[in-house]
Amino acid sequence: MAAVEQPQRLAGGVAEMNVISRWDPLSHRSQDVVNAIRDLPREPGDVQVTGFTAHFIDTQSSLVAHLPAALAIVAASTFVVLFLFTGSVVLPLKALLMNVLTLSAVFGILVLIFQDGRLEGLLGYTSQGAIEQTMPLLLFAVAFGLSTDYGVFLLSRIKEARDGGASDSEAVAIGLERTGRIVTAAALLFAVAIGAFVTSEIVFIKENGVGTALAVLIDASIVRALLVPSLMELLGKWNWWAPRPLRRLYARIGLSEA
Repeated sequence: MAAVEQPQRLAGGVAEMNVISRWDPLSHRSQDVVNAIRDLPREPGDVQVTGFTAHFIDTQSSLVAHLPAALAIVAASTFVVLFLFTGSVVLPLKALLMNVLTLSAVFGILVLIFQDGRLEGLLGYTSQGAIEQTMPLLLFAVAFGLSTDYGVFLLSRIKEARDGGASDSEAVAIGLERTGRIVTAAALLFAVAIGAFVTSEIVFIKENGVGTALAVLIDASIVRALLVPSLMELLGKWNWWAPRPLRRLYARIGLSEA
C-alpha cells in the first residue's frame, strides 16, 4: 500500500477510509487488494468498496456472468434466421464459424495494438496494458451483425442462381460476381467512416474505430471473398443439407425473397 488514511466518521453511522494502492489501478495487485478488503470480516457492520479498481472488477464480473447468455442468444437467432432463409443447417453453422474467425483475428490485432502498445506513436495513445473491458462485447455485437448482413447478400444471390437451375459451383461463382463489388464498396465506405474514430483522444473510441473497421475489412476481403466461396465449393451439395424434419419445416415456414 502507498497510503492508508485514518477513518472518517460520516452521517448515519458510516465511516469512510481511503486506501491508496501503489500499483496501477487495473493491475492484478490492485485487484487483489480490493478483493482482500472485500473478504474482511463484516460483522457487526458491512464493508463496501468503491473506486476505479472496484468498478473495473464489478463490471468485469457482470460481463462474464452475462456473456454466455448473450452469445447463445445471438448465435441461436442467427442460426434460425439463416435456416429459414436457406433451408440448410450447414450454411448457418458455416456463417457462425466465419464470424468467429473474423472476430478472433480482430481481437488478436487489437491486443497487439492497444494492449501491447505496438502503435502508440502512430495512433497517439498510451497503452494501459489491457483492452477496455466492454470493447470485446461491443465489437462482437457490431461485427457479428455486419458480417451476417454481408453474408446474407452473398447467400441470397447464390441461392437465387441455384434455384434458377445453376449447378452448385456455378451458383457460387454467380453469387460472388453479383455481390463482390457491392459488398467490397460498402465495406470500404463503412471502414473509412468508422475508422475516423482513430483520431479521437479517447482510447475507447480509438479501439472502437480500429476494431470495427478491421472487422469489416477482414470480413469483406478475406472471409467473404475467399474463405466462404472456397468452403462452399468444397462442400458442394452438402451446403444445402438439412434433416428431413427440418426440410419439412422449411417448406412450411421458410423465408424467400418473393
